[in-house]
Amino acid sequence: MKPIIFCDFDGTITNSDNIIAIMKKFAPLGWEELKDGVLQQKISISTGVGKMFSLLDSSLKDDIIQFVKDTAGIRPGFNEFVDFTKQANIPLYIVSGGMDFFIEPLLNDILPSDCVYCNRAYFNQEKILIEWPHTCDNQCNNDCGCCKPSIMREISEADEYKIVIGDSVTDFEAAKQADFVIARDILLERCRTEEIPHQGFETFYDVMHILKQQMEVKA
Repeated sequence: MKPIIFCDFDGTITNSDNIIAIMKKFAPLGWEELKDGVLQQKISISTGVGKMFSLLDSSLKDDIIQFVKDTAGIRPGFNEFVDFTKQANIPLYIVSGGMDFFIEPLLNDILPSDCVYCNRAYFNQEKILIEWPHTCDNQCNNDCGCCKPSIMREISEADEYKIVIGDSVTDFEAAKQADFVIARDILLERCRTEEIPHQGFETFYDVMHILKQQMEVKA
């Protein structure tokens, strides 16, 4: 078994979805319709999230970063989980539809930046502008923004056992590409409905236990 792990950030590593929390705190009316459109898959992730951030003034950057630092909360066991993957020599990549300006401060000193795939935010105009450096490859036409299946295809090798850890509808396409999914919340329900091999989790202590079981089974 040659495992490789692709882990979501918002609502997975953190206790809450930071984009939703930011919008509740700072955005004017109109953002919820965009959010609902994304979650119901009526509009693409990049369109919905890009329009949500375009509602926010660039001058809010420092306030948003401090807000996320104060409220996000890292899910219990994450630091130990990272240490476990290093000791077991399991490649770990963070693949997130979130933004660099609030992900990097929260992961600082935990993981090197070249293990993190996310979107970029720019604050040189009146409103926040989002750039999508990891767009869909020719096998995906979902306009994902940060396309998790495309990243998986780029990084992983054919003989690797792909494990996805996530929580939301934005992780579902990646889950369909995985050999095994460790899920919570909406993604857990989707895995059950679609009969994707999976197990549920609440903390990263649970994740470590599941991984050890998987490694024993596949050994």
